[in-house]
Amino acid sequence: MSLRVLQIIPTLVRGGAEKQLSLLAVGLPRDRFDVHVAALTDDGPYRDVLQAAEVPVTLIGKRWKVDPGAYHRLCGVIRKLRPDIVHTWIFAANCYGRQAARAAGVRHILAGERCIDRWKTWRELVIDRYLARYSSRIVTNSTGVCEFYTSHGLPAEKFVVIPNGIRPVPSVPDTDAIGDRRELLAELGIDDNARLIGAIGRLWPQKRYKDLIWATELLKAIRDDVHLLIVGDGPQRERLERYAEQVTVQDRVHFLGERDDVPQVMAHLDCFWLGSGYEGQSNALMEAMSAGVPVVATDIAGNRDLVVPDKTGYLVPVGDAASFARHTNILLDDPRRSQEIAAAGRLRMQQEFSVEKMVARHAELYECL
Repeated sequence: MSLRVLQIIPTLVRGGAEKQLSLLAVGLPRDRFDVHVAALTDDGPYRDVLQAAEVPVTLIGKRWKVDPGAYHRLCGVIRKLRPDIVHTWIFAANCYGRQAARAAGVRHILAGERCIDRWKTWRELVIDRYLARYSSRIVTNSTGVCEFYTSHGLPAEKFVVIPNGIRPVPSVPDTDAIGDRRELLAELGIDDNARLIGAIGRLWPQKRYKDLIWATELLKAIRDDVHLLIVGDGPQRERLERYAEQVTVQDRVHFLGERDDVPQVMAHLDCFWLGSGYEGQSNALMEAMSAGVPVVATDIAGNRDLVVPDKTGYLVPVGDAASFARHTNILLDDPRRSQEIAAAGRLRMQQEFSVEKMVARHAELYECL
């Protein structure tokens, strides 16, 4: 008999947790698991992915931070489904989902902590500690997230680390790649001999894009072929565009916004940057390594789980724009070194961070419970 698992998450928009939930829900073997998904507040692109794989999705319709109506609707969904396991993802779902599952009499409740949430005040952490008592396990994607929460009083014995999963990025045929690259460069008004650096993610303070723009300015001082492509959108976009103008690199920094062709853009990068001050486990960094793009990233807990320093990429101190520029310049000037690091990073993703491993680890945890 299959286990019925209900996954609860705030939204199904594009995001790291949403992507991992979708990969897991679609990947769990149907002969062993009956998977359902509930989104608290919003639909998004991942609803289409789930429904295409015939995974039932329910939208709860939470409208406010404190929404008793949404809580009661969620309780009703749980009582109707009668799941063996409820697995919640991210703070809002962890709060509403765990309490609703407890009220509905679910025996096995799992929470998902996906990031080092420095934004949380003592109030949110009190809620986390309280609900941890009623959680069978707390699933996280990196040792750094585990260390953050245990340092704030959550029980270490309840944490299980299951790294994110990444699908291999197919190689692009050389002839197609050349044509696509020229189209991209023409779209952006960049010369054919340009060297492209990429950064992907939401434009907000955690990602520290100002550091990357400053690193681009440093590179501009020593070479005339470097361009930074920033893929994504967010509340800091206008501020970052003004900052690029202030440091006179508006001709070298390109804000591409949200795009549906991120894998194609990734294939043309000469280097990938991640400047975050904190992360759980960056899907964008994993995708770059899987695509065979050499990476330079900040030396933080989540990135240390992915990048082996000087072997599969470079790790630099948070905020150190000069180190970003220096290591990137080495990669651009030494094609052999760049290829070695790119190949090692791609191999590490294939061997240690596959979707199949991520799904299998969750399946083992569910069945163990």
